[in-house]
Amino acid sequence: MRSFLEFNPLRNYLSLVHLSNIDFCYKSLRNNSNFALSNFNFTINEGEFISILGPNGSGKSTLIKLITGYLEPQNGKIKLNNKNLNDYKRKDIAKIIAYVPQIPASIYPFSIYEIVAMGRFPYLDFTGFEKKSDKFIIDNILELMELTHLANKGINEVSGGEAQRAFIGRALVQQPKILLLDEPNSHLDIKHQISIFNLLRKLNIEDGLTIITVMHDLNLTSIYSSRVLMLKNGKIFLDGDVNTALVPKVIKYIFDVNVEINTDESNSRSIFIKPDLSLS
Repeated sequence: MRSFLEFNPLRNYLSLVHLSNIDFCYKSLRNNSNFALSNFNFTINEGEFISILGPNGSGKSTLIKLITGYLEPQNGKIKLNNKNLNDYKRKDIAKIIAYVPQIPASIYPFSIYEIVAMGRFPYLDFTGFEKKSDKFIIDNILELMELTHLANKGINEVSGGEAQRAFIGRALVQQPKILLLDEPNSHLDIKHQISIFNLLRKLNIEDGLTIITVMHDLNLTSIYSSRVLMLKNGKIFLDGDVNTALVPKVIKYIFDVNVEINTDESNSRSIFIKPDLSLS
């Protein structure tokens, strides 16, 4: 069956997003934070599965919002497919980049179907009505996210994990080339964390979907990511593969915790936190 992402296995792997010499700081009278990204350079290549790690306040979510165009840098350029990001219309960006924010909230009693269907907005004509092809994609995604039986339930009537899957489904029906997720495993139980990441890996490998996740879980990062970006204080400390990034000395520097890493006969790595239990 043909993928809803219309994967072309003969495509070349190219740079999709490039951030060049980015300077960004929050300007708010109510925000006394001195956080800033300074001279920040970062490239996302087609087909990568990138996890962005770092302590709270290191710039992970800010970076994601810059890539989507929700935030604009004070200096520097962001290019999408070699075109300046601010030259795109919002609808055209939405056909390339889909974003799942942290803990999305809905103050209106939309159904699960309506939440997922919102992702088709960039493709609707002036009438605003879904075509048969749109409904086919929506139904496929509901099935993929194991939400078909909840399609008529209100978003505020389901569990946090089910709501999270609905918002991921909304992003997938955009048929993006790039999927950005800010802590996608929040609110998910262990079973659904694994099923969601297995799905993301399948979409990445089989359909060529480029995936960037903001993460806190070191083990999920180690299992599923092809590349890790380590941030601290608004700067890139390390950009490399998991075997380079997820080592005790790097984790100690970034998170100020000690870890032990075990590797089994299949070369799978398990990362164990070693907390300091002293009372001092």
